[in-house]
Amino acid sequence: MPFDELHDTLRRVLLTTGMARDRADLCARLFAEASRDGVASHGLNRFPRFLRMIGRGIVDVHAVAAKTASAGALERWDGRQGPGNLNAHASMARAIELARGHGIGCVALSNTNHWMRGGAYGWQAAEGGLIGICWTNTLANVPPWGSTEPRIGNNPLVIAVPRGDGHVVLDMAMSQFSVGALTSYAARGEALPVDGGYDAAGSLTRDAAAIEATGRLLPIGFWKGSGLSLMLDLLAAALSGGRATHEIAADPELETALSQVFIAIDPSSLSPQAGTERVIDAAIAHLHAGDGNVRHPAQRTLETRERSLREGVPVDAAIWAEVKAPGVT
Repeated sequence: MPFDELHDTLRRVLLTTGMARDRADLCARLFAEASRDGVASHGLNRFPRFLRMIGRGIVDVHAVAAKTASAGALERWDGRQGPGNLNAHASMARAIELARGHGIGCVALSNTNHWMRGGAYGWQAAEGGLIGICWTNTLANVPPWGSTEPRIGNNPLVIAVPRGDGHVVLDMAMSQFSVGALTSYAARGEALPVDGGYDAAGSLTRDAAAIEATGRLLPIGFWKGSGLSLMLDLLAAALSGGRATHEIAADPELETALSQVFIAIDPSSLSPQAGTERVIDAAIAHLHAGDGNVRHPAQRTLETRERSLREGVPVDAAIWAEVKAPGVT
């Protein structure tokens, strides 16, 4: 369907929750843009759960993040259990503002909700001409290396580099596949392209439904991803003064009070923009000059975005019907 129709429908639904009009517009846009860019698992497909969490009082549509401490380019904010994507967008905007004054800015956010598509905040920084780095902790949904029990989070990490010929944006979870991706594969009945976790017999598998049943997602890089997940969790909790993964409810529909970090770096504060772009363009050109069909991070996203805007955003019919149920819109 046309992107504008998707955006408008989600906005109208959010207005029924009591969310202020400008906030509903931005919140809906972030959901719609995720689906537009091919990340429906954190776009439209996540929207019904978001509504349920609002209804249960876990997400407070009226709450706005508040600054609680600052030290130069470093600030700490309390999300006050507000909508996760709005808190995250505001935090990256503040990090960008700090970076324009200091060369670098860092906002550590506590007591927030799921940020939905993390890559959105990397794109936000890159569109402003800044490097963006951000991550979040999550509930414990990945077993650390050597264990069968989920005790670390998939803790998505985003790194974005601005570039005139298409920004380079890495958006990845610490599990081989994010929970949202597993859900999408399972719903379609498709096998994962590579092993993504363990089945009930303890064997590596490409069966997304079997992995969902065991909750044993495979960390990226095995022990390396396990260690990186822990370090991101420690940094987010320590900088924000918020909760670490082991303190977050294990039920996905009760997952709240997350800790997140948003960093923006202004490369023009050190050298002319043209020089920085030459370095980036040369590295990307070298990457593509080799053999094989190599893609850099966000290349596929840009292709999907163009197709969605030209042909319409793909939507799941059942989820769309749920969102548009009588009495909701």
